[in-house]
Amino acid sequence: MKKFLDFITDEMKQAFAAGGYDESYAKVTLSNRPDLCEYQCNGAMAAAKVYKKKPIDIANSVVEKLQDSRCFEEVNAVMPGFINLKISKDFLAEYMNGMKNSEKLGMETVSDPKTVIVDYGGANVAKPLHVGHLRAAVIGEAIKRMGRFMGHHVIGDVHLGDWGLQMGLIIEELKDRKPELPYFDESFSGEYPKEAPFTISELEEIYPAASSKSKVDEAFRERAQEATFKLQSGYAPYRAIWQHIMNVSLKDLKKNYSNLNVEFDLWKGESDAQPYIPGMIQNLIDQGLAYESQGALVVDIAEETDTKELPPCIVRKSDGAALYATSDLATIVEREQDFKPDHYIYVVDKRQELHFTQVFRVAKKAGIVAPDRRMDFVGFGTMNGKDGKPFKTREGGVMRLEHLIADISDAAFRRIMENRTIEEEEAKETAKIVGLAALKYGDLSNQATKDYVFDIDRFTSFEGNTGPYILYTIARINSILKKFEQTCEAANETSILPPATEPEKTLTLALSRFSEVMETSYEELAPHKICAYIYELSNALNHFYHETKIIAEEDRKKQAGYIELVTLTRSVLLTCIDLLGFEAPERM
Repeated sequence: MKKFLDFITDEMKQAFAAGGYDESYAKVTLSNRPDLCEYQCNGAMAAAKVYKKKPIDIANSVVEKLQDSRCFEEVNAVMPGFINLKISKDFLAEYMNGMKNSEKLGMETVSDPKTVIVDYGGANVAKPLHVGHLRAAVIGEAIKRMGRFMGHHVIGDVHLGDWGLQMGLIIEELKDRKPELPYFDESFSGEYPKEAPFTISELEEIYPAASSKSKVDEAFRERAQEATFKLQSGYAPYRAIWQHIMNVSLKDLKKNYSNLNVEFDLWKGESDAQPYIPGMIQNLIDQGLAYESQGALVVDIAEETDTKELPPCIVRKSDGAALYATSDLATIVEREQDFKPDHYIYVVDKRQELHFTQVFRVAKKAGIVAPDRRMDFVGFGTMNGKDGKPFKTREGGVMRLEHLIADISDAAFRRIMENRTIEEEEAKETAKIVGLAALKYGDLSNQATKDYVFDIDRFTSFEGNTGPYILYTIARINSILKKFEQTCEAANETSILPPATEPEKTLTLALSRFSEVMETSYEELAPHKICAYIYELSNALNHFYHETKIIAEEDRKKQAGYIELVTLTRSVLLTCIDLLGFEAPERM
């Protein structure tokens, strides 16, 4: 099913062509004066320069060709040459019924599906998820779901930090605390224990203790660096400890990501890229791309079109150690071997922009990926407290993500209990759903690159541009449909009728934009556009509800049309919130 805007644009193209003008001028956009019209075309203004005519004359000739169009009920040429368009109510009804009866609400699946890797998550093992991990997980999950809805083969990879100095720090701290463990007995020759010598709680305490110690104890830090080197060189006892760290951490990470309704297809980390590093570096040397600079191995990435100076990418330090760039490039080598992606998407803090510019350029320059391969860096801003600084606990520490989720669920519970429409037990379960929606929508409704203020009171409000308001709208529709089922007689014919009132037409016009919004949001990797759309749609539904007697309507055919319209609205809202990564309770 074609996008609504495509139907309108095709009509305009035919009119421009019939008037003797190039159809490229027939671009149609939403009106910036909704009090005058619903859509507009400004092509006559640009065409005037080429055809040496007055814009209004071109506009008038195009309007003349549109008098019998099935798409428009009113078309006007306005000085100095705008074409104002009002959509036909019959055409709107036809499109609504097409959406209602088609798969994916009328959105066409892409004809050429791509394989897409979305790299998001980025948590470090042995450490709990905290608020700093929220945005990567939430934005990345939405982009993954959006891509799949479009019809692409999208693979989500958590890309864990599991191979750096933190591992050596943990090993040495464990050695200090439990020197009797067999991993530290050089004469031990048996099998290492299957059970980890620590719990997740102990592990999460060991790392910060070791990190603090390394800052004041130089000898301890050197030991940790040596332990890291031995681990990365394949030393069996330390590999066994590392495997314990991974098993315990992954179990906890999977639980916490699941609480956020975030899922990954791949649970790979930096360690998985290590086997690919030697060959990748040798390839850079053989091609003459990598050269020594102050003992380090670097690759120039600057291009003539750059507007600012970009430093070379360091792929090996002077002491022979690998860096994040080395690991990320080797990961691309691995992904090319395993998946041959058509599109890479990295969802990472925007302060990493230079790093990924370097990585992408080296990957293309070295032929690891094709020069035209699409590689997108979705850099996100910071979640701040009301003081404008990065969000902290009241004690000034970094808040664990599970505590943040609990806090916002508690706030949602208090909001629900204020209304006293459901029992306390149901309210507790509903609050978990509403709290997650408040958290995710509060994040995703902001453009990814922008910082935003985490305001628990505003995010959990049932009014305004919030997740709970969207869910409340869905719950309202559920209530209408339940009441209709209990009290009204269904009509034989169930079609959406041409809108008879302004609120009804506003709602249908909002619904008609669904496919366009989905396509644009994914192409621009912009979940906030879906949020803006469902807020507009929710407002339109609530305005229609307040201005229309649905249950009291005596005309059965008209009432059936209303019911089909609100049912379609619910389907669109539920589809959109699923793409954003949350769901709706039956009632609130």
